Amino acid sequence: MVRISRHLACACLFALLAFPVSAFADATRERTQMGHNITIGPDEEVSEATCFGCSIRVRGHVDGDVTSFGGSIVLEAGADVGGDATDFGGDIRLDKDVKVSGDVADFGGRIRRDPGATIGGDVTDFNSGKWIFLIFVLPLFVVGGFIALIIWVIRRLVRSSALSAA
Repeated sequence: MVRISRHLACACLFALLAFPVSAFADATRERTQMGHNITIGPDEEVSEATCFGCSIRVRGHVDGDVTSFGGSIVLEAGADVGGDATDFGGDIRLDKDVKVSGDVADFGGRIRRDPGATIGGDVTDFNSGKWIFLIFVLPLFVVGGFIALIIWVIRRLVRSSALSAA
C-alpha cells in the first residue's frame, strides 16, 4: 500500500512540475515574451506587458506596467497605461493622446514624448552610457573578480597542500 501511494505521489509531483506555470495564467490578460515583440491592438486590454530582448507596441489599454529589457516601448495614439512604463537599453516613444498613469523611466535610451501625451508620475531618463555601464557591466566585473578570487584561493590551497605532502 505504501509503495503504490509513493508512486502515485511521485507521478503527481512530476505532472505538476512538467505542466508549465504559464498555463495557469490568463493568456489574454498578461503578455510576457522573450525575443518576440509584443503588440497590443487598439481593442485589446491586458494587465501587464513584459518583454525580454524585444519591443512592445501598445495601441490599446494596459491596466498595469509596461516593461522592456533590451528593446523599445512605443505607445501609439490612444494608448492607455494604468501603471508605469519602464525600459532598459532601448527607447520610449509616446505619441499624441497617450496616457500613462504612473512613471515613465528609461535607462540607456531616449524618451521621445509628444506634447499631447499625459504622464501622471515622474519622467526619468538615464540616457548616458555611464548608467548602462553601472547597471549592467560593472556587476559582471564584480562577479568575475569574485570568481577569480575563489579560483586563486583554491589553487593556492591545493598547491600548498601538495608541497607539504612531498
